[in-house]
Order: sequence, then C-alpha cells, then structure tokens
Amino acid sequence: MAVHSSCYRCGSRYDDEFRVRCDCGEPLWIEPETAAFAWDDRRDRPGMWRYESLLPIDRPNGIARAAGGTPLVRTPGLDDVAGGRVYVKDEGETPTGAYKDRGSAVAVPHAIATGDDVVGTVSYGNMAISTAAHAASLDRECVVFVPEDIPPVRLELIAQYEPIIVRVGGEYGALYEDALDLSDRLPITVLVSDAPTRVSGYKTALFEICESFAPETPDVIALPASSGGFASGVWLGIRELERAGLIDEPPRLCLVQTAASDPITRAFEDGSTDPTPLSPEETGETIARSIGNPDPPSGARALAAVRDTDGAVVSVTDDEIRAAQRRFAVEGGFYVEPASATTLAGVSRLAERGEISAEESVVLVPTGTGFKELGTGGTDVATETVHRTDLADRLESLLPRRED
Repeated sequence: MAVHSSCYRCGSRYDDEFRVRCDCGEPLWIEPETAAFAWDDRRDRPGMWRYESLLPIDRPNGIARAAGGTPLVRTPGLDDVAGGRVYVKDEGETPTGAYKDRGSAVAVPHAIATGDDVVGTVSYGNMAISTAAHAASLDRECVVFVPEDIPPVRLELIAQYEPIIVRVGGEYGALYEDALDLSDRLPITVLVSDAPTRVSGYKTALFEICESFAPETPDVIALPASSGGFASGVWLGIRELERAGLIDEPPRLCLVQTAASDPITRAFEDGSTDPTPLSPEETGETIARSIGNPDPPSGARALAAVRDTDGAVVSVTDDEIRAAQRRFAVEGGFYVEPASATTLAGVSRLAERGEISAEESVVLVPTGTGFKELGTGGTDVATETVHRTDLADRLESLLPRRED
C-alpha cells in the first residue's frame, strides 16, 4: 500500500516514511489509504499478518512471522478484584515475551527493506530485546543504547542476540531526540518507542481483541502506559475500525502508570492537553521500571486517546502492583511482569470508584511475561524437605480432607 504519515493533532501529512515528529511537535502515525475493510477481508495467515492489508509492509521473513496471534482468555478468577468480566490478552506469548514484537515485526523489516542494514533502539528492556531479536532473524546488525547503570540481568537478556550494546552516560531520557538526530546523520535507523511503523504493529493487538468480541465490542481495555506508543497504536486501531464501520461505540481505554512516575495521570487529572515532564526530584524508584517514564514522547497522544474513548488514567503504588502480580498468578494462572500487573491494580481502583460495573467486559493487556524478571526480586520461597517414605503422612496434614 502507499505509505504516508499524518499528525493526529493538526492533520499534516508527510510522504517521508521515516519521519517521526510533525512540524507541530507531535508524533506521527501511518494510516491506510482506504477505509474499506471487513473481518472477512483478513488474510489466511497466522498472527498479526491476517491484517496485512492494513499494515505498511507485506509479511516479511524472520521471527516477524511469529508475532501477534496471542490468546484472549476469559479469566473469571480475576472478576472480583477487577470489578467486571475479565479477559486477559496475554502478550507474553510472543517470540521475545512482550508486545514489543508487534512493533518490531513491522518496524525492523521496513527499515531494512528501505535501505538501512543497521537498526537500533534506545531501551534497556523489552524493546531492546525485541529489536535485537528481529534484526538477528533477518541477519542484520543492531545497536542498542542502554543506560550506564543498566542492571546485569537486563544486559544478559539483551546480549543473547549479540547486538552492539552501547552504554550511554549522561541524561538517558534525552536520548530520544539524540536518536532521531543519529538516524539523520548516520547509516542507521534508530527505531524509537513511537516510530510510526512500530505504532502500526501495535494496532493489531486491538484488531485481534475486537475480532474476538465481534459483533460486540469490549467495554474496557486496560494497558500499562510508558511512552504512550502502545496506547497510540490501540487508538489508531480503534479509529480504523470505526472508519470501516466495524465498531460503533469504542472500548474505553484505561491507562495505568506507576505512582513513582506518572506524568500522564497528572495531566489527565488536571485536565491538561500535554503532560508536564517530571524532574528527577519528582520521580521515584519502582518495581515497574519499564513504565517509569518521566517524559513520555507520545504522552499527549495517549491523553487524546483516553479522552476520545471516554476512558481514564490512574496510577498505582508498588504495593498494589505486587498484590496484583500475585493475583494474576494465583487466581488467573498468568505470571506477568510488574508493569503488566498495573492493569489489574488500575481497573480495581476504577471499579472502587464506580467507573467499571460488574456486567462490563474488561480486557487486561499484560504486555510482557514475568519470567524475564525471575531472580531479580529477592523473594524468599517457603519450602520444606520431606523424606519420600513420609510423603503420604505429611500431605495428609496439608491437603483438604475428602468428603465421604
């Protein structure tokens, strides 16, 4: 399809496939030329490529072919805490265990197909791992810019794909703008968090959710919020399905942030159009490191998405995140990363405020598996050793008695 990018705020259009920001300063996204799409038009292909006609590239080779197609699971064990009928869209079931694979599946092959043999990204988490993996599967070099004080376990996870890893000193948050400059000056495409091709891939999560519910529409979709890129992609998908006449009333988007770094929440509560960046003094430590973004580049677009769908933004504490992570596992069977657990904690708050009712369908989107975090929490696991000859007696004291 013909590729052009446009600005959600001022409507400007550009033919430059790699341009990330509009002249007005807001991020760009890619919109299909046609609104003609029906569920019957989807391709007979697995995963996110069933929606190939709405994506800016044809299905590529490499692990991109395994991206998307994650399950949507009705999870009644979480209904009480969430306050509605819960469905879990498990994005941990992707090639690298996070929703970032949807964005990398489009952005990495697109960059390579249009001339650059080297791709890069600014990340020390899921986006770094995903970008490096997708580049490796296409036999291309990848450069990952990480903070100087990156935890060793994160470095080990990224290094599995053997990218060039560059530790960067100074203000790490300023690397977003630096990355755009590097892409202009050097033979490398640095794929930032809200690159238009990434956002195009993210919208397929919304397509899969809505196709599963069709002809109905879910009432609420809850996402963790960091840069605002994923929320932007989901909103783009909603707009496209509305334009195609496939949904009448959009799902309410509910974004959840960590209370340690929540500029989008503050702007939502203040009625502001643009989030105000938080200073280091206003930013705290959190177990949900991947969403602790004090200056989200797509924060204003995420806010616009929430308000357009009559949604909400809330912040949750680390204690609430830990409790939600445990309930995801014990009552739902999903082990999710702390950032993903914020979705359950967030909708629980909204239900307490009366903004979610028991009969409503609530889709939680855990954006990444928790298994990458194992060994990093210092949690003591209670165990005991029992000799095999004593097992029956010990279990008899532990297990509930059978009814006669």
